[in-house]
Amino acid sequence: MKNYEFEFTRHGSPADVIKLHQDYYEKEWGFGEKFETKVTTELLSFLDRLVVKRDLFLCAYVDANLQGSITIDGIDALNKGAHLRWFIVAPESQGSGLGTQLLNEAIKFCREKKYPKIYLHTFAELGAAAHLYQKIGFKLEEERYDDQWSAGVTEQHLVLNFSNPASAIK
Repeated sequence: MKNYEFEFTRHGSPADVIKLHQDYYEKEWGFGEKFETKVTTELLSFLDRLVVKRDLFLCAYVDANLQGSITIDGIDALNKGAHLRWFIVAPESQGSGLGTQLLNEAIKFCREKKYPKIYLHTFAELGAAAHLYQKIGFKLEEERYDDQWSAGVTEQHLVLNFSNPASAIK
């Protein structure tokens, strides 16, 4: 495990976030242009309507290189819950604790905003992420096999309700 000094910023580069997703999901899962287009379109749309008091766009850098990001989309947080999106840690920073730090910041943000829950979409085959979500207290609400990215993954909808006071990483 490498010991990095991460610089967190709430105004990271969308291009860096898109590229990190593109590189990782293409190499590891074979997700192609359709996935990249969806990430690009949805991230830029989110940033266009971002409200600092409602939403979170957090990036972690080492020497100006993006090592991870996480986003909380709070547009419908009081009804459906806050949407955790674009959570990723660069391969060279995996195992460094950065994922835990980013999730802690997102949870802290949602608690401060008094959002009732956080939800996210992921897939079962992401073992390390799944372990981290489970450790925090996210619960599986829905699971289904999907081939939308031509990789054949088991998509999951996870939810973290804040009615459980123990639902946070220490």
